[in-house]
Order: sequence, then C-alpha cells, then structure tokens
Amino acid sequence: MSPSSARPALSARPAPFGRALCAMITPFTPTGELDLDEAGKLAARLVSEGCDGLVLNGTTGESPTTSDAEKAALVRAVRDAVGLGPSIVAGVGTADTRHTAELARQAERAGADGLLVVTPYYSRPPQPAVEAHFLKVADATGLPVMVYDIPGRTGTRVEPATMLRLAEHPRIVAVKDCAYDLLGSTRVIAETSLAYYSGCEEMNLPLYAVGGAGFVSTVANVAPLRLRAVLDAFDAGDTAGAARLNARLLPLAERMMAGGLPGTVTVKALLGGPVREPLQPADRETADGLRAVYEALVRSDQAESLV
Repeated sequence: MSPSSARPALSARPAPFGRALCAMITPFTPTGELDLDEAGKLAARLVSEGCDGLVLNGTTGESPTTSDAEKAALVRAVRDAVGLGPSIVAGVGTADTRHTAELARQAERAGADGLLVVTPYYSRPPQPAVEAHFLKVADATGLPVMVYDIPGRTGTRVEPATMLRLAEHPRIVAVKDCAYDLLGSTRVIAETSLAYYSGCEEMNLPLYAVGGAGFVSTVANVAPLRLRAVLDAFDAGDTAGAARLNARLLPLAERMMAGGLPGTVTVKALLGGPVREPLQPADRETADGLRAVYEALVRSDQAESLV
C-alpha cells in the first residue's frame, strides 16, 4: 500500500495508544533507589485522572540514568498497578541500534504495549541510517513503535520523506512529534495512517487540529484532566472553548517546560522526590514559583466551576 492510499478521514484519526498520554516521571527513594511502590501509585492516579496511557522510561523518566534492569522493573510494576486497560509505551531509545533492539525485547517481555524509539543521538546518522535504525528495532519485536522525532536533543531530524517510508512498516504506527515543523507533520498526517502525538505542550492543540492523535505530555504528571479537557472540547466542536482551556494552561506549561530546567526537575519540584545526577533539584525560588503558578491554575478552575 502506498502512503497516499492509506490516508485517513480526519474524523477517524488513528490513536493506537489513546489520545492523552503522560510522559511519566520515575520516582526514586530519598537514597536514590527506584521506588516501585510510588511509581505504581502515581501511575494509578494518572489513569484515574484521565490518562489513556503512560510513557515510561523516556527522558522525563530519567532514562539516561536508569539501568536496563530498572527499566524492566518499572514497566512490570506499572503494568501491575494499572492493569491491562491503559496503554504502556516503553522508552527503549539509545544511540546504539543493537542495544535499542535488546531493550525493545526486554520491554515486550515486561508487559509493554508499545515502544518509544528516539532517533539515535550524538552520532548524527544520515537519513538512510536513521531509517535502517527504526526498521531494525521495529523488526525486533511484535510491538507497535512510536517514532520519537526531537532533533533539538538528538541533533538529527527524521525528515518527512523518511517518515513516509517508515510508515510503510506495519509496526511503525505513531510519532511523538517534537520537530516544530507543523507543515511537515501535516503532510505526513495527510499522506499516511501514522498517529501523530504532540510532544511539546504548545503544539498539543495545533497538531490535534490538523489531525493529530493527541499528546505525550510531561505537564500531564500534574495536570492530566486539564490537558485532556482541551481535546474533549475540540472533539465536541467547541473550538473556542478548546482554545480558552489551552490558553489557561499556558502559564504552567511555560513555567514547567520553558523556564530553563528539564521537565523532570519541574515535575518533581511540584510532586516531590529526588532526581538523579547530573540533574539537580530545583532551587527554593524556582519551586515556589512553580507552586504559585499551579495554585493560580487551581483557583481559576475553582472560580469557573462556581459560575
């Protein structure tokens, strides 16, 4: 099947992992060990508050500093905590194709429903090598793959032409889009059946409006219902309401994601818990500022509910 012949109707946009996905943090104990009990509690809360799925062992989950064994243990613990309903997408991306394939097989054994695979970083492979990397990982298991396109971190884009070819693989079904190229993303959405998930908070609504599947959000760790409400309003035909709800979230999203600190650090400043080095916890002033913005959002929600 050619990419153009797989074009979906906008009303039937593919969403293989649901619409509202949280890029979940990885909780650690005060001594820096993996806290599986807390991970299970957080996962269950996020699902109860509107998340269709959870993305584990991504950058927000501090995957660069967790071992392979810890990654598998986290997937198993969260699977046990949330059951079989919500999607669990396991981050398995590394700069090494062989290691990525090994992590993919490990995630499948641990109970994941899908794989998040980032472009190989630092070595900056050319597009044929990027394509070969994703195809080899997709062939390593029977799980569906979400391609993670984030050139600002990896140094390498998954070009739209490459994405069109990857879409022909039966297990490459989705994209986490952090490329900041709405034109290119819209083209791929129009010409394939790939499900496009926004990985950047400010692009959640714009990408959804042109046929995206939903979001994979770090901010969803602290505001899952509010993020989902934007999509619900849009689906109900209330585009003005969707825009208003989206705008209400912007101060929090900006403070968490564009304030100079990684999202992992800002989430943990709000929820508590240590980070692993080289990350450092937010300082007191930053943490207080984050809490003030979050509390203002809560007050705004409460005031509107009384109208």
